[in-house]
Amino acid sequence: MTEQWTITSIVQWTRQYFDSKGIDNSRLDAEVLLSHILGKDRLYLYTNFDQPLTSEELASYRQAVKRRAMYAPVAYINGYKEFMGLDFMVNPAVLIPRPDTEILVEAALDRLAGTAAPVIADLGTGSGAIIISLLSKLVTAVGAAVDISAAALAVAGENAGRQGVSERLALFRGDMLQPLAGKKFDAIVSNPPYIPDSEIPGLSPEVRQEPRLALAGGPDGLNFYRRIVAQGADYLKPAGFIAVEVGINQAGQVATLADTGSRLIPETIIKDYAGIERVVIFRFANGDDQSAY
Repeated sequence: MTEQWTITSIVQWTRQYFDSKGIDNSRLDAEVLLSHILGKDRLYLYTNFDQPLTSEELASYRQAVKRRAMYAPVAYINGYKEFMGLDFMVNPAVLIPRPDTEILVEAALDRLAGTAAPVIADLGTGSGAIIISLLSKLVTAVGAAVDISAAALAVAGENAGRQGVSERLALFRGDMLQPLAGKKFDAIVSNPPYIPDSEIPGLSPEVRQEPRLALAGGPDGLNFYRRIVAQGADYLKPAGFIAVEVGINQAGQVATLADTGSRLIPETIIKDYAGIERVVIFRFANGDDQSAY
């Protein structure tokens, strides 16, 4: 790379280089990385296509391209990811927020719309994207964010400060519901690890760079759902609910974890925009309730 590289020429070169490495969305990744380096949006790249890059910009971009060629996720390279219209700091200590998880947040928002001052728990909070998004939309809500990883909680705390919800969010280090003993919530939300352990080696190189703690859900991927369904009723207010994100083809299995005799019942399954069953919501079972799942 020399001083003569322009925005157009460097993006074209990077796209071809990423293609040779088998990287999907090669042009998009090239543009997102360069936009970040320049501190501009992607539209700027198109309206200033013949702008030459400085030596400093080229040096920074070259390092970013090298990392991406080694399959580092773009979000880790740039250090942030947009979710629910907010920018969240991310690093290899946390799972990168996905658009699919916005379905979980939207479902919880719908259910909490009539609650005056909801109290919400987020299990396995990671970057804090779920609970912070909820608190940013529900200005009277308070929350508890739980994660077993101290490094993840540090990221969640930083994001809470950036989004102005620190005073309404308590961070708890521990294993799922364990550190919340004695507390009651209007909503418990979670995007727990749900990939079967045996499938981890077959994930894309990018995903394998995310924390295994946030991915591996046991032999069948359902370990954490079993615990949430078995224990969750003890942490709910009478009108409370539990909403969990699930993997592809897991919704039915997760719903049936609240079997006959359980204090919880699967109330609904919500599909994402691709038509995939993505969120399962549980509520307290009444005496005459019968699950349809």
